[in-house]
Amino acid sequence: MKAVITAIAHHVPEGVYDNSWFAQKIDTTDEWIRTRTGITERHFAFEGGLTDIIVPAAEAALQQRGITAEDIDCIIIATVTPDRIFPSSAAILQRKIGAKNAWGFDLAGACSGFLYALVTGAKLIESGAAKKLLLIGADKMSSIIDFEDRATCVLFGDGAGAVILEPGESDDYGVMDHILRMDGNGEVHLHQKAGGSMRPPTIETVTNREHYVYQEGQAVFKAAVKGMADVSYEIMERNHMTADDVTWLVPHQANLRIIDATAERMGLSKEKVMINIDRYGNTTAGTIPICMSELYQTHSVKTGDYLVLSSFGAGYTWGSVLLRWSLEQKEQA
Repeated sequence: MKAVITAIAHHVPEGVYDNSWFAQKIDTTDEWIRTRTGITERHFAFEGGLTDIIVPAAEAALQQRGITAEDIDCIIIATVTPDRIFPSSAAILQRKIGAKNAWGFDLAGACSGFLYALVTGAKLIESGAAKKLLLIGADKMSSIIDFEDRATCVLFGDGAGAVILEPGESDDYGVMDHILRMDGNGEVHLHQKAGGSMRPPTIETVTNREHYVYQEGQAVFKAAVKGMADVSYEIMERNHMTADDVTWLVPHQANLRIIDATAERMGLSKEKVMINIDRYGNTTAGTIPICMSELYQTHSVKTGDYLVLSSFGAGYTWGSVLLRWSLEQKEQA
């Protein structure tokens, strides 16, 4: 049986920072940010770690499903901003929510991390290795962005999305197909200069501000436009789908122009594209599950709908997942 989503929730920090907040700190304006990115505000948590953002989302998903954390047998967290290098944030989350019967791990796929983790989790479910899997896409980007770098600091936000994956009752719903790609040549254009084993932290690396996101914007933009658009069209084509068959494109929320180019390549109208970049910015691995959670919360997706999930991120990593929705909207009490 295919893996299906049986619960979905998200959480973003309470702190909201609009473009005027950045304009007071760096040489930028609201218009400059909005016209280039589509972002008007984002959420930051300047205190605590990644799992402090995840816990509310995970607990909400568990409550929605009507199970306890002890029922979870595997936890996967897609992130590039773990609480610590070790132990894994999956282990820390396991302790915090009381999922004492679960094993798990972190997965670092940058902005494509959630799709990588979704496919990995689906295969664990399909093989029988897991029955109830808690899958998280989350990042605390405020911990690795340079608030003195106008080109990058305005792009990102903090947030978490949580889904529960379980075996479906048939092969007609769930994760139907996937295309995942990677090109290590993209490292030079998008990376964190220091903090890993190749360049451990030193006084010099801290002084030189090498522990933040480094991005060559134009190179990444060009690769992302082509990568996301091509792979999204490819998954439609090989599943013999047209734009009429797709209910929602759920794209990674990095840049509105990249999203528009992807939708155009697929032949989709704007009404079929989920966009929340204006309110959250780029939450990296969190963007796609947060988008899906909002679709669910607003009753905008129903059983049988086809969703194309698409992303592009550091690595380079990119990919697309075809998902047929099966989670029914529960009536509010």
